[in-house]
Amino acid sequence: MRTFKLQVQTTVDGYMAGPNGEMDWMTFPWTDDINAYIEALTEPVDCIVLGRKLAEGFIPAWEAGPEGESQESIDWMNKTPKVVISDTLAESPWENAVVAGGDLTETVNRLKAQPGGDMITYGGGTLASSLIAQGLLDELHLFVNPTAIGAGMPVFANRGVYQRLHLVAARPFDCGITALHFEPKRP
Repeated sequence: MRTFKLQVQTTVDGYMAGPNGEMDWMTFPWTDDINAYIEALTEPVDCIVLGRKLAEGFIPAWEAGPEGESQESIDWMNKTPKVVISDTLAESPWENAVVAGGDLTETVNRLKAQPGGDMITYGGGTLASSLIAQGLLDELHLFVNPTAIGAGMPVFANRGVYQRLHLVAARPFDCGITALHFEPKRP
């Protein structure tokens, strides 16, 4: 069974974006220590899972080669196969991406049962909170930026689900971000 990871930037007060999707609170530039950590986190990954809304910006941005990113990172993001979770798209408008819809639990369990390396999701907000609420993630990697914004899109949206997590590791980086690695406590 493949391991399914969440990697998300968050504020100290638990938001992955501001009230209007703002992400100007993120800490940059990243330092060598955080880049090495993320490289190790993504090395076994051979499938990126995205929500439709995030995919609409994420995939074209990486195809354009974002400024400040290494060519190695750009190539990895573009070459790694993607699954876009959507009930509104019939087919993928992007190269190297397929669309999967229907029941989220069935879709994710089908992907996890396929042979291959780890899978990773970067969200967006609706997908990430649904994956958390339905207990479909094996690892949560929260990159906590030293900023509080007071309101926005929460990582843990109120879905009426109580979930215990086990802290596997906490790692501060020179740029000020701290990575918190959690695993869900399974009953």
